[in-house]
Amino acid sequence: SCRRTSALPSAPRSSSRKSPVGRGAERLHVVDLDGAREGTASNIEIVAEIAGSSPVPVQYGGGVRDVDSALRAVEMGVDRVVVGTAAVEDPCLVESLLQQIGAGALVVSVDAREGRIALDGWTRGSGVDAVDFARKLESTGVERVVYTDISRDGTLTEPNFAGVEELAAATGMRVLVAGGISSVEHVSRLAAVPVEGAIVGSAVYTGAIDLGEAIAAVGPASVIPAKAGIQGGGGGDGFPSARERRQDIRRTQSC
Repeated sequence: SCRRTSALPSAPRSSSRKSPVGRGAERLHVVDLDGAREGTASNIEIVAEIAGSSPVPVQYGGGVRDVDSALRAVEMGVDRVVVGTAAVEDPCLVESLLQQIGAGALVVSVDAREGRIALDGWTRGSGVDAVDFARKLESTGVERVVYTDISRDGTLTEPNFAGVEELAAATGMRVLVAGGISSVEHVSRLAAVPVEGAIVGSAVYTGAIDLGEAIAAVGPASVIPAKAGIQGGGGGDGFPSARERRQDIRRTQSC
């Protein structure tokens, strides 16, 4: 598939009324897009500033490939660390992370295209079956995963409900869902599966989903807004930037 990049203008620091956490969210999902592709936590300082200024816990992923990166993120105030590619390629890392930061602070990303895990910021396939991978994670002691059907991400169509239901039924882990969620009805349907939460990004920024309405429908713990992905040093959404505040936040969508 191709990838396109679009820009979301940075919000000024005073625009807390536009911030997801100003509308009842209890957690913020942050992704370092540069890090996901490059395999390094290249924007960790920006993530740390977001975590330090956010009144709610921050869940962060993108480029976390080793224990040191995860520990650094936790030390900088991140509540949960999301690991994707490294968990597929190095199962021993998952065990080490469980020992070092604990199951409560670890989320493993199950990013799938046509049921197979994708790696390195979704740029290459692995051939690994997503459900089989999730079962292995559970047997290792992982308690929480975030499942994304990457063919739906950013499309504002609908989630892969069949894929979500299959994965949720196959394990006893807590499941967060991202990709294609574009209405409050989608959020409510996911809550009924049940899954632990829905990560909403593009739909909130474009206005397709009213965050307050979604939270009212399923509760604040079940809706996790995603801050527009960090790429090239962005800021906004009511949070200060670690670099020039007038830089655009950029997000990458599949097409």
